[in-house]
Amino acid sequence: MNITHIEHIGIAVNNLDEAIPYYENVLGLKCYAIEEVADQKVKTAFFMVGQTKIELLESTDTEGPIGKFIGKKGPGVHHLAFAVDNVNEALSDVAAKGVQLIDKAGRKGAEGMNIGFLHPKSTLGVLTEFCSE
Repeated sequence: MNITHIEHIGIAVNNLDEAIPYYENVLGLKCYAIEEVADQKVKTAFFMVGQTKIELLESTDTEGPIGKFIGKKGPGVHHLAFAVDNVNEALSDVAAKGVQLIDKAGRKGAEGMNIGFLHPKSTLGVLTEFCSE
């Protein structure tokens, strides 16, 4: 497995229309894409900071992953995503080291990325995502 950089930091928000102005007007960042990922019940907004993205996540269903997260913990940092050469190989590598996986194989995520999540019970409490193009 080869981690090349932090791909993005996922932040759960109650409402993109309220959150985007903070990142644009206060921090001076520019939202370059908004996308709905229907199968994950989420709407996303992306900002670039150097080589790393900030991904804002608004739930489209209170029973979806982000809806449940916000219901339990409130808005805030949701996950840390690392860019890897191959998601399936990276998932296999960490599984062989005893890490509990949420995804046993990569799946389609926002921006056409192949993604896979590691369970926070095995990652010191941090929901961790691998991403590859």
